Amino acid sequence: MTSWRKDPEAIARLTPEQYRVTQEAGTERPGTGEYLHEHRPGIYVDIVSGEPLFASSDKFDAHCGWPSFTRPLEPAHVRELRDTSHGMIRTEVRSTHGDSHLGHVFPDGPPERGGLRYCINSASLRFIPRERMEEEGYGAWLDQVEEQG
Repeated sequence: MTSWRKDPEAIARLTPEQYRVTQEAGTERPGTGEYLHEHRPGIYVDIVSGEPLFASSDKFDAHCGWPSFTRPLEPAHVRELRDTSHGMIRTEVRSTHGDSHLGHVFPDGPPERGGLRYCINSASLRFIPRERMEEEGYGAWLDQVEEQG
């Protein structure tokens, strides 16, 4: 799978919460995301386009209420944009091909891992466990995901 794009059929299948987050730049309530406590090895892909975004090996518990990652799996698949909404200056993170709102990136991540915290809404992601990556077309990223156990 290399033709990632904003898929109208995928958009039509989104739940109201997934639509609000990805298409209207919403934010899920802290502590409510499906993947906040996901600890299995695998990758997280854009719910709309399927483009690979983050690896479980880069996930960490930031105690902020959302899944957090130290870096994108594929930097070319993640765009950073200045966000001045809500009276703050932040850096919004969007998927490159799907143009889905993912969350924000902050400079308060683990210093030994680059110092960034990609604070991402579960509603914008689909998790693919390591054992299913090959069959779902993501075998090229297996070397970036830790083994089970």
